[in-house]
Amino acid sequence: MEARFVLSFLCMTGVYVESNPGPLEDVIIDRYFVPTVCPREVESGDYVRYHYNGTFTDGKKFDSSHDRGTPFSGQVGLGRQITGMDRGIQGMCVNERRRITVPPHLAYGSLGAGNVIPPDTTLVFDVVMLDIWNMADKVQMRILSKGQDCKRTVQNSDFVRYHYNGTLLDGTPFDSSYNRQQTYDTYVGQDWLIKGMEEGLLGMCVGEKRNIIIPPFLAYGEKGYGTEIPPHASLIFDVLLVDLHNPKDDITVENQVVPESCSRKSVVGDYIRYHYNATFLDGRQFDSSYQRNNTYNTYIGMGYVIAGMDKALQGVCMGEKRRITMPPHLAYGENGAGKDIPGSAVLVFDIHVIDFHNPKDTVEIQITHKPEECNLTSSVDDLIHYHYNCSLMDGTLLFSSKDYENPQEVVLGADKVIDGLDEGLRGMCVGERRVLIIPPHLGHGERGVNGVPGSAVLHFQLELVGIQKGVPEGYLFVWLKDTPSELFQALDLNNDNEVPPEEFSEFIKAQVAEGKGRLRPGQDPDSVIQSMFTNQDRNKDGKITAEELKLKVDEDAEKARHEEL
Repeated sequence: MEARFVLSFLCMTGVYVESNPGPLEDVIIDRYFVPTVCPREVESGDYVRYHYNGTFTDGKKFDSSHDRGTPFSGQVGLGRQITGMDRGIQGMCVNERRRITVPPHLAYGSLGAGNVIPPDTTLVFDVVMLDIWNMADKVQMRILSKGQDCKRTVQNSDFVRYHYNGTLLDGTPFDSSYNRQQTYDTYVGQDWLIKGMEEGLLGMCVGEKRNIIIPPFLAYGEKGYGTEIPPHASLIFDVLLVDLHNPKDDITVENQVVPESCSRKSVVGDYIRYHYNATFLDGRQFDSSYQRNNTYNTYIGMGYVIAGMDKALQGVCMGEKRRITMPPHLAYGENGAGKDIPGSAVLVFDIHVIDFHNPKDTVEIQITHKPEECNLTSSVDDLIHYHYNCSLMDGTLLFSSKDYENPQEVVLGADKVIDGLDEGLRGMCVGERRVLIIPPHLGHGERGVNGVPGSAVLHFQLELVGIQKGVPEGYLFVWLKDTPSELFQALDLNNDNEVPPEEFSEFIKAQVAEGKGRLRPGQDPDSVIQSMFTNQDRNKDGKITAEELKLKVDEDAEKARHEEL
């Protein structure tokens, strides 16, 4: 009760002082701690907050704001505290400590103060200054560091995410987003923040750090906030702007690197493979396909990826690189995604398009060189010899015939190579060169093979170096001219009415040499002829008779087996 009584007198607008002859003592000030940095000093008209211990000259305490847990708040120089204190705190800095000795006539004079302070008593106050402000004060902003790349700054109606440390003017911390490990997320200019913070955030860039000092009337005013922020408290915020967007933002595309050759651009329904590095606006990485050593594969425009990426992947070329900045409402929204992506986060993707295709795509054939004379072209059943380089669309070499001593050979239509290559090798002249673009459904499919990623579009460079015309599937030999009218007699070279393997082989080789017939290419001729002989030698006695040469009808008489001869 006595402490409250003394405090009420400390704040009186006037004190009666008995007039005594002779000079009067002034206050005695002992500045026993002065801060190294003092941005401002108390002046008349300022508002102050300070803690004090009040004692008599013998050290006996009569009052203490520390004991009450509530500092003194008031305006200086307007008679709202005893005259000695008005004079004694003039010129003080925040965190300065003074011992102010106040003579009676500048304190409570000859009347004293109730039962607490006797008449004509000298008072001693140990004061620590906590806060200084003035109604003319404005928000003070100091840039501690700027962001590296500032494309836009905070404006009213923007949504921001920022980290901060909040302290009172004397350095007492009251809050920190870092301690909560979570940014403060809010709109600017919509009264979601104290006025001083809204003002202090305007014009900031992502990555910028600011020191913002806010006077009480632009902060929490005379009521303070909870137990952490006292009434009439100036606030200091060290702010780091992490993120910035506007609800009206669309994706932005920049830093595009487009290949000189772009035969077509991606459209809705295409299947695309791309690499990416993903970061937040402040440059912190949260994901990368490169670290997994796998492309990200998806359909475009069909809702398989976030809306912003679905949009950004349309209209790209194979090999294109671009940076995509994506506002949260086109990414993971206000809820974020797991532990890696916080709510309301703007995302930045640096993507490299490897390839794309459509399930309806066919083999793309580009003829890069064709000989002037082209009398013979490759077709199904032909044995061809060719050179090739096989690469991914980003230029990564997968396979090359140069790794082997001889050109590659294959019988077209025999399912020995991927469908797209088989198709692309048809209709070529010897010496012709082609480039093939083969979609995965005509290549190695969605699973790929050793060395070929799943769903990869393949790029082939081809050169045809040789053609051996083939025979139809299931045949070992075909006639190129009319069959002899008396075939068995032609086979029976010694006219003994039977054809052994030696006669059969001699006859067939003669037909091939004279251009009258053709053996299946790509196999040993003697082995092919032996197989032909075995097919005709129905009773397996090692010779062919005229009867065996006839067409053999199946037992059900519905199907007939073909014979080359």
